[in-house]
Amino acid sequence: MTPRARRIVPLVTASLLALAACGSGGDTATPAAAPTEKIKLTIGLFGDFGFKPLYEEYKKTHPNIEIAENVTQFNDHHNNLVKRLATNAGAEDVVAVEVGYVSTFTAQPQKFTDLKQYGLDQRQGDYLDWKWQQGLSKDGGQVLGLGTDVGGLAMCYRKDLFKKAGLPEDRDEVSALWPTWEDYIATGKKFAAADVAGAKFVDSPGEIFRAMVNQAPVGLYDAQDTIIVDSNPDVKKAWDLSNQLTAEGLTAKLAAFSPPWNTGFAKGSFATIICPAWMTGFIQEQAKDSAGKWDIATVPGGSGNSGGSHLMVPKQSKHPKEAAELIDFLTSKENQAKVFKEEGTFPSIPSLYDDPSIQNFTKPFFGDAPIGKIYSNAAKALKPQHLGPKEADVRVAIGNGLGRVEQGKQTPDEAWAQVLEDVKKIK
Repeated sequence: MTPRARRIVPLVTASLLALAACGSGGDTATPAAAPTEKIKLTIGLFGDFGFKPLYEEYKKTHPNIEIAENVTQFNDHHNNLVKRLATNAGAEDVVAVEVGYVSTFTAQPQKFTDLKQYGLDQRQGDYLDWKWQQGLSKDGGQVLGLGTDVGGLAMCYRKDLFKKAGLPEDRDEVSALWPTWEDYIATGKKFAAADVAGAKFVDSPGEIFRAMVNQAPVGLYDAQDTIIVDSNPDVKKAWDLSNQLTAEGLTAKLAAFSPPWNTGFAKGSFATIICPAWMTGFIQEQAKDSAGKWDIATVPGGSGNSGGSHLMVPKQSKHPKEAAELIDFLTSKENQAKVFKEEGTFPSIPSLYDDPSIQNFTKPFFGDAPIGKIYSNAAKALKPQHLGPKEADVRVAIGNGLGRVEQGKQTPDEAWAQVLEDVKKIK
């Protein structure tokens, strides 16, 4: 999604002074100089980013700043932002943008504040290089967004359901079951054969597809921003394998972030789920009574990324300087570490990955799984992939196709043909 219901595009459905012009990196030791004007900053999010305690901390040194958080559903948030940019009215002072949409908005630099003018370009050394690049204008000349988190992948699974199916429960043994996606499906068939009451192997094929594509050297776009869904064999392979999950009856047919999907966590409706770091917080929230039943294994293929966001300042903001200062604070090294420990969203600042407080971080809910080590290793192994200007729209078209197959409305071949036609219309 981080994490509640954010940072992934559901594939089955459609903002400190710059400290003398220097990026502060979230240093709150120096308060704003004698503020007199009361300023209200709005921040638009698509779920709970874990920022509320940080707002209170920030206001201690910026007593003139009031912060109002507006939270909407993932799709509504991004679609509304598109409309508000087009009409030049209604956007918040600070907006969160998920990785699937970031290239759409960085392609419109005239609509956003260049954070470089407030010294935030000096934060570059903090970030993973590819994460920093994602927040730049296409020509690299403007800093349009600072990253909050990355979605290094793992696989979360229900130990109790695996036990009922006669499968291993230990995370190392489970990881060994599926070095490849084909092995993951084979494990799913064993789970299905055990006929565990009320449980399927996986929630739905959409995020499985996304994970597979994200592991490929090239995804939905080439480096020239041409959509290559029809010619990239890795995309078609991911499509075929995702639909195999459906054909084998391994999916619970629960669309990501739908109310039934939320309920499915508590009911134990599925035994595995693609699990970027932020998902751990979501699982813990939705399955409050399942402590100790969930654990975390390696994802098939070994690495990958799903989700992650940037904070940006629309040009229409009346308080761009203050908004930039707030972004600097919220994305600081210290605060990214805090949010990870509280909410599960994994930092996009690599100097934290070997920090003992991160490396040694565990979660009792997941059987004291070494969360920090798992996701640090995943983040280190990430190989970034070029994202095109309509990345999110292409993913939705493909996700809709997967959904039609899962619902029995089309065969995989029929759905693929329609996906290719739908993708051709995306300009």
